[in-house]
Amino acid sequence: MITLVRRPTPSRHWAWSTPLLAVLATILAGGLLFALLGKDPFDAIKAIFWDPILGQNAFYYRSQLLVKAAPLILIAAGLAVGFRAGIWNIGAEGQYIIGAIAGAWLALHIYPAEAAWLFPAMIVLGALGGLVWGLIPALLKVWFGVNEILVSLMLVYVAENLLAYMAFGPLKNPEGFGMPGSRNLQQYPSAFNGELIAGTGAHWGVVAALIAVIFTYILMHRHIAGFRIRVAGEAPRAARFAGVVPARLVIFCLCLSGAFAGMAGLFEVAGPSGRISDSFNAGYGFTAIIVAFLGRLHPVGILLAGLLMALTYIGGDVAQQMLQLPPSAIQVFQGMLLFFLLGFDVLTNYRITFGRRP
Repeated sequence: MITLVRRPTPSRHWAWSTPLLAVLATILAGGLLFALLGKDPFDAIKAIFWDPILGQNAFYYRSQLLVKAAPLILIAAGLAVGFRAGIWNIGAEGQYIIGAIAGAWLALHIYPAEAAWLFPAMIVLGALGGLVWGLIPALLKVWFGVNEILVSLMLVYVAENLLAYMAFGPLKNPEGFGMPGSRNLQQYPSAFNGELIAGTGAHWGVVAALIAVIFTYILMHRHIAGFRIRVAGEAPRAARFAGVVPARLVIFCLCLSGAFAGMAGLFEVAGPSGRISDSFNAGYGFTAIIVAFLGRLHPVGILLAGLLMALTYIGGDVAQQMLQLPPSAIQVFQGMLLFFLLGFDVLTNYRITFGRRP
């Protein structure tokens, strides 16, 4: 008989080993998946993890690594703060969309005027848009006790429909010959989030992601607020006795994660994506949940996990081109990371014992 016995204290060894085990298990299971699809598993894994870094066209792919990793790290850094407090924002995808709409609206509203203040103002509006979208589930939880998981998730679908409305309506390019989507912000110098160093892929979103990592590290490990957040997540009753106000904590965590997600959306629409369209959202808000847990909710871990997940995005595109793998197979491969991470994470709090059934 196999039994799970709760450990007296969580194992730090397993806490940091499980991400590595999850990656290895994902590679093995992914290889089996690719073999079942009739592809060479070694070629598929090589295309995903090796070719983007050291392959023939690695110079181009390495520059894309920062482009893909920046929104994941920025969103995951905000989510991790709430997750540590036991506040579950599952709707970062919606906040990402609203931030993009809010920032792009300003640029498109004053187009074609050139102004030095435009891009900073777009960043502020993007953050505010995501913050307001995160504030909705926060207030509903504080005022009426509504589950923030359900509300934040349902608001993603509201945001997606609002995105489609904007792409086909108010923000539609009047010179686009009837095609849905806004003007291309990459052709609007004052609103374009271009490369800071040519050939690296680094733009202001990458800078914001690094600042977010540093900020959340200081907040969680060098500030009294971070101590209160950790206590609230690990011992809610003790947190109340220590003077933590749950309502303030809920609002702070959901607004912070919403603001980070909104900024990520703005940097994406003003840079790599370039315009508002009905297919703008790329699932970064959901993938960032995997990044947060793969990084053990630690800022440095999130930085590394974001780069790894970005590598699977880029490598997945390479594998699709070289081996004609279906996109759904790559999505399953990415989802396996969270599946195995949650599975192995059981060993952090439990140990397995074997014995005879009584």
